[in-house]
Amino acid sequence: MLRRRFLLIPAVGVLTSLLPACSRSETARVGKASAEQWRGLVSDEAWGVLFLENTERPYSSPLNDEKRDGTYVCAACHLPLFSSAHKYDSGTGWPSFYDALPDALNFREDRKYLMIRTEYHCRRCGGHQGHVFDDGPAPTRKRYCNNGLALLFVPQAEALPLLRG
Repeated sequence: MLRRRFLLIPAVGVLTSLLPACSRSETARVGKASAEQWRGLVSDEAWGVLFLENTERPYSSPLNDEKRDGTYVCAACHLPLFSSAHKYDSGTGWPSFYDALPDALNFREDRKYLMIRTEYHCRRCGGHQGHVFDDGPAPTRKRYCNNGLALLFVPQAEALPLLRG
């Protein structure tokens, strides 16, 4: 363990792309201060997903069954990420969308677990949301597979007063 920690300090960027066991730390990804500022503002589980890139258990999120019109926002900084109009049941056990809102996400290659995937993060706070795959429905053929703990749902009826004021 000490050896791994020693190696991570000088070359965390290079090592995390080469060694799946050495997953990105919140320090390397968004900076210790940035990640720590959200601790206590979200649940421990949500913080682990957002800033340690943990994954919640499939079928554990109540957002899987959410059917109302509204917007899905980042659980940390509340940046709008997805419209309910783009949500669909992918059968994977995680909330899934075929499109994201414009300029909401940043993307990065993920080489953990000996495969190459594309992960995405909230553009504003850097919180890890999930992975995007090319097996979704038309028109985009994308599947944004999101951790429910990384999202909050704002029903359209509750958002309307905010838009008027």
